[in-house]
Amino acid sequence: MSRPATSATSTSLTPRQIWARARGALLLGALILIGGIVLATMHSSEHHGRLDPRSADPHGSRALAELLKAQGVSVEVTTTLAGATAATGADTTLLVTAPDLLSDAQQSTLYGAMKGSAARTVLLGAGTPSLGTLVPGLTTSDDAPVAALEPACTLTAATRAGSVDLGGERYVTDHTTADSCYYADGLPTLVRVPGQGTADTVLLGSPELLSNKRLDQQGNASLAMQLLGSRPHLVWYLPSLTDVPADAESEDTGTGFLDLIPSGWLWGTLQLAVAALLAAVWRARRLGPLVAERLPVAVRASEATEGRARLYRKADARDRAATVLRSATRTRLAPLLGVPVQDAHAAELLLPALSARVPATAVDHRDLLFGAAPADDTALIRLADQLDALEREVRTS
Repeated sequence: MSRPATSATSTSLTPRQIWARARGALLLGALILIGGIVLATMHSSEHHGRLDPRSADPHGSRALAELLKAQGVSVEVTTTLAGATAATGADTTLLVTAPDLLSDAQQSTLYGAMKGSAARTVLLGAGTPSLGTLVPGLTTSDDAPVAALEPACTLTAATRAGSVDLGGERYVTDHTTADSCYYADGLPTLVRVPGQGTADTVLLGSPELLSNKRLDQQGNASLAMQLLGSRPHLVWYLPSLTDVPADAESEDTGTGFLDLIPSGWLWGTLQLAVAALLAAVWRARRLGPLVAERLPVAVRASEATEGRARLYRKADARDRAATVLRSATRTRLAPLLGVPVQDAHAAELLLPALSARVPATAVDHRDLLFGAAPADDTALIRLADQLDALEREVRTS
């Protein structure tokens, strides 16, 4: 006989209850997501990063770019090495904002373009990682704080600008023809190295004077415009994560997906996971010791049995009642006959032990303990009486 399907208990949560509990958190998450998207959309056109000529942030360089455009200098922004190396004409100035971020292969490619170029190249904050390749013969010493420094040289752009905010990298050069200006603790923070023809390379120890917040101080704007506006075309190179060296495009670097994700996203995901875990601990059900609860009314076992019997009778479930009676009798008989309780419902084990103890007389033990359902209520009552008689007989034998 198949077991009836288990119904939901009184403690099971309905879909409506689940939605009522979760809708607050879902609404809060949706509001945060929508707010982030709106803010990112509103500011995406204004915030581009440090020294970006499109950025109006304090650390951006939009003010300088607008001044150069007003003087007739075209400003082209590039984030790829190919765009930077294309700036080789005598009418072009190439500005590299972060040369130390370039790989060795990228630096070699850029130096090759600089060596055969007639353009001016301006390197901002170039240090030990890039100087050996991009400007051979120059080394750096300890950094100096950014402060107002005097030119202390004969370079025309410096003498016109006067005092400017410089510092950062301090250079040591072996070039006898180089112009060295704006000394900090005895070493220059601006060096101009002449090249072939009209080409030259200018190194600024710090890029702070190009930022929006410092451009109107000292002679910063004058020096920046003279260095970057001496040619009619300016290429503003911002190294980026998408800037792949040409010789590396055809190689398999073995870089995995996680290696391409910025560390900020990984740490942010970890923080969200920790927050979700803490929220789960906070909202989880606390399982403590069992607490005895006083019931509003005490129901005797006999009343519960009678109530269940009435339900069986109302449903005309004589088969179910007979099954319960026989199962209970087999369970009680098994220990009396020396049969393990787990084998109490196996006819091939229980019946031989019962026959050895109580020989069958007028009633067949198999039919009594494992027979068919009674045909009517009278037969059900007779079955109950016979099971009681069999159990008493086993106990007294």
